[in-house]
Amino acid sequence: MDPTLTPIGWFLWTLLYVLIVLMGVMISLAFLLWGDRKVWAGVQMRKGPNVVGPFGLFQSFADFIKFFVKEVIIPSSADKFVFLLAPLISFTLAFGAWAVIPFAPGWVVSNINVGVLYLFAISSLGVYGIIMGGWASNSKYPFLGALRSAAQMVSYEVSIGFVIITVILLAGTMNLTGIVEAQNGGIWHWNFLGGGGLKNLPLVVIMVPMTVIFFISFLAETNRPPFDLPEAESELVAGYQVEYSSTPYLLFMIGEYANIVLMCALINLLFLGGWHAPWPEGFTAGWPDLARNFYFLLIFIIKIVFMFFMVAMAKAIVPRYRYDQLMRLGWKVFLPISLVSVVVVAAWRVFVTGAV
Repeated sequence: MDPTLTPIGWFLWTLLYVLIVLMGVMISLAFLLWGDRKVWAGVQMRKGPNVVGPFGLFQSFADFIKFFVKEVIIPSSADKFVFLLAPLISFTLAFGAWAVIPFAPGWVVSNINVGVLYLFAISSLGVYGIIMGGWASNSKYPFLGALRSAAQMVSYEVSIGFVIITVILLAGTMNLTGIVEAQNGGIWHWNFLGGGGLKNLPLVVIMVPMTVIFFISFLAETNRPPFDLPEAESELVAGYQVEYSSTPYLLFMIGEYANIVLMCALINLLFLGGWHAPWPEGFTAGWPDLARNFYFLLIFIIKIVFMFFMVAMAKAIVPRYRYDQLMRLGWKVFLPISLVSVVVVAAWRVFVTGAV
C-alpha cells in the first residue's frame, strides 16, 4: 500500500517536500546573492566579496548571521504588532508561492490545476507586507516608499497577467506542469517561439515581445533595478524598510530575493521550456525515473541561474527610471501591447489551429 494514500502518510510526504523546497531555495538565495554582488563588482571592475570562504562564497552566510545577532530596534511611535507582522507576511508569502512550482516531472509540492491563479493570488497579497511595513513605521519616508511600491506592483501585475494569458491560450491549461509538458520536443516547441512547433512559428512575432515584456515587468514587480523606486536610496532613504533592522530587515530582503528567483523560475516555466533542454530528449526514455528527474532538475537550475544573471546585469548597466517614466511604461506601452497580443493569440488559436 502506498503510504501517501493515508492522511498521515500524505502529510509527512508533503511536509518533507516543503522542507526540501524551503531549504533548497534558502541555500540557493545565499549563493545567488553572492553572484549578484560579484556581477555588479565585475561590471565596476572591483573584486566583490572575496574574504569569507573560498572566492567569498560564504559571505552571504556571514551576513545572515550578522543580521540574526543584531539588536531588533522598534521606533517608539511605531505600531509594534504590525511593524513585526509585516516582514513575516512578506517572507511567508514569498515562500508560499513556491508550492506550485514544478522542478521536474512530479517534483512539485502541490500540482494544482489552477497553479497560475494561485500565483496571481499570492503576488497580489505580497504588496500588503510592504504597505504594512511602511505604515507601521509611523514615518514619512517609509510611508512614501510603501505607496510607491503599491502603485508600482499593481501597475505591472496587469501587464504580467495579460502576458500569462497568452501562454495559457497556447498551452490550453493553467497547470504549470501541463504548460511545461506542452513545450516538450525541443526549443522550437517553447512558448517564446510560439509553442507547438513549426505550425505556430508565425506567433514568434508576438511571443518574443511577450517574453521581453514579462522579464521587464517582473523586474518592476520585484522592485529590482532599474525599477527600484520604492528603495531608491537617493530619493527615499531606502524606502519602506528604512526603520527596520536585524531579523525583520533580513526577512524583508529574503522575501524580496525569493520573489526574484521565483520569477526567474516562472519565466522559464512559461516561455523557455521549463525543465526541458533545447534539444529533443528521447535519449532519456530508458533512464531510471530518479536519474531522469535529476537531469531535468539540472536543466531547470541552469536556466534559473541564467535568468538571474540577466537580472543582475540589468541592475549593473541600466540607469534607474524616473517614477513618471516607470508608470508610463507600464500603462501606456506594456498594457496596450499585451492586450492586443492576447486578442491576436486567441484569434490564431480559434481560426488557424482550430482550438475551441
